[in-house]
Amino acid sequence: QVQPVESGGGLVQAGGSLRLSCAASGRTYSTYAMAWFRQAPGKEREFVARISRNGAFTYYADSVKGRFTIARDNAKNTVYLQMNSLKPEDTAVYFCAADTAYSGSYSKANEYDYWGQGTQVTVSS
Repeated sequence: QVQPVESGGGLVQAGGSLRLSCAASGRTYSTYAMAWFRQAPGKEREFVARISRNGAFTYYADSVKGRFTIARDNAKNTVYLQMNSLKPEDTAVYFCAADTAYSGSYSKANEYDYWGQGTQVTVSS
């Protein structure tokens, strides 16, 4: 079992950067693909980025491609989301999620089995 815990959110001006971290407990952490999702007020939770178990493969939503980078350090049981060139529309609660058994829909929230509580990111204009 994995329990993700996000940190690193905050308030930043447009054009700025933030790095989110997701620390996950559990000995099997390195066997799971991990992802970041976000949810803005009144909107559905949306896919942001995903990273494979060994970090060799990454996937991004078109809206963040070229600005966000997902990475992981399995020795530290941690996944990161480096967010650059932030825009007001990036404002949301960001969630970390673990996928224990891939079923073919990496951008869908129901693909993932364990979720963190989320961390707020606010980008001011």
